[in-house]
Amino acid sequence: MVEPAQRRKRRGVSPEADVNDDTHVFYRNPFSYYPTVARGDGAYLYDEYGKRYLDACGGAVVSSLGHSVPEVVAAIKEQLDHVEFAHTSQFTNAAQEKLARMLTDRAPGGLNHAYFVSGGSEAVESAMKLARAYWVQMGRPDKWMVIGRDQSYHGNTLGALAAGGNRWRRAIYEPMLFKAPRVAPCFCYRCPYDKKPESCGIDCAEDLERAILEAGPEKVAAFIAEPIVGATAGALVPHPDYFRRIREICDKYDVLFIADEVMTGLGRCGSWYAIRQFGVVPDMLCLAKGLAAGFVPVGATLVHDRIVDTFSSRRHIFQHGHTYMGHPLAAAAGVAVIEYMETHRLVEKSRKLGDELLARLHEALGEHPHVGDIRGRGLFVGIEFVADRDSKTPFEPELAFHRVLRETAFDNGLVIYPMGGTVDGRRGDHALIAPPFVITRAQLGRLVTLLVKSIDQTLARLVPKVAS
Repeated sequence: MVEPAQRRKRRGVSPEADVNDDTHVFYRNPFSYYPTVARGDGAYLYDEYGKRYLDACGGAVVSSLGHSVPEVVAAIKEQLDHVEFAHTSQFTNAAQEKLARMLTDRAPGGLNHAYFVSGGSEAVESAMKLARAYWVQMGRPDKWMVIGRDQSYHGNTLGALAAGGNRWRRAIYEPMLFKAPRVAPCFCYRCPYDKKPESCGIDCAEDLERAILEAGPEKVAAFIAEPIVGATAGALVPHPDYFRRIREICDKYDVLFIADEVMTGLGRCGSWYAIRQFGVVPDMLCLAKGLAAGFVPVGATLVHDRIVDTFSSRRHIFQHGHTYMGHPLAAAAGVAVIEYMETHRLVEKSRKLGDELLARLHEALGEHPHVGDIRGRGLFVGIEFVADRDSKTPFEPELAFHRVLRETAFDNGLVIYPMGGTVDGRRGDHALIAPPFVITRAQLGRLVTLLVKSIDQTLARLVPKVAS
């Protein structure tokens, strides 16, 4: 199908073109063209011209059920028939109460309370402020600092951004961010200690003890980490003993452990919560994205009994809140999503299809000279690209490999989630593949075919001698 002339112009064919010159929307990137999405159906999105896109990343790992699920739509409409909003300082609502029970019933032991917000950044901010408030309640007001890892991302609000370690995202806001030491990432493909997983001493976990002692244990309130790193490094799966050692260090120095499962939670990695796969219980666990599968914005912080009990026994409130927390429509959507996942056994399907996706990617790209690593759990897979496979040398940042790959795949009707800065915030390229749990095996095959085609076209464009 031929694109309309105005669409071709705005996609940058003409260098002098005004981009998005007929919109009043303030886009995050005003120099890119955004087609208008018209409808969704299962694993596909369709634009206003009828072009079909296979949604292989759920936007930003959000649409775990695909698009236009009748059961979820019906639940939202039914909630509208009863009440659309009542502020949580004055009322609770049945949907929020039910969603809290459903989330905590599936959570690791002791995480029996849910604090609802509107998204992932808010969930992380809430956890960080709750960590501070907890230690104040415990008579230790000097504990305020939250330690994160290099090559991490926990949200775009200032507190969440400060806890993260992605240099590119932090750069211009650095003067506004609190200062805290960060620890080494658990990045087995590019181990900062030059160790092999089968024989390492988990030095990356031990680095947390170094950071706590450097800051002073009396100042450190919490440590935050994604069980499997998402946007900044592309589905990094940790050493199997990593989080057990992290939990030991946190307990030793009275530091709370916050598991950021904004991307990995609710079945994405083949279990309801990814942290379960590593045999530890965090003190708090942050959720969003797949919680309502994109139908309504929502997030949640799950909180351990011992933290909540501290507030109850001292008769203190948690001085923090948002206008739309516990919103009835968002909670109703979350309930419907979990019920749909249970009915269709989608957590199990995520695990099985994830194994198949990894196998197909290894078969298609495992020996590719510019694919360094293929990794992940469930339907949460990362592919890291390199200029040289043997030395693991990344492409030069100036090539913007990830950006060109995203545009090329999009033109081919495939939506993926590529990012740059995989190695250190500047160098390195990867792509996240996170299709909906309802994807079929045939669609999985199409995904891999379109991805391989897009990678080869990107290389031909950026590195012509490779394709010859």
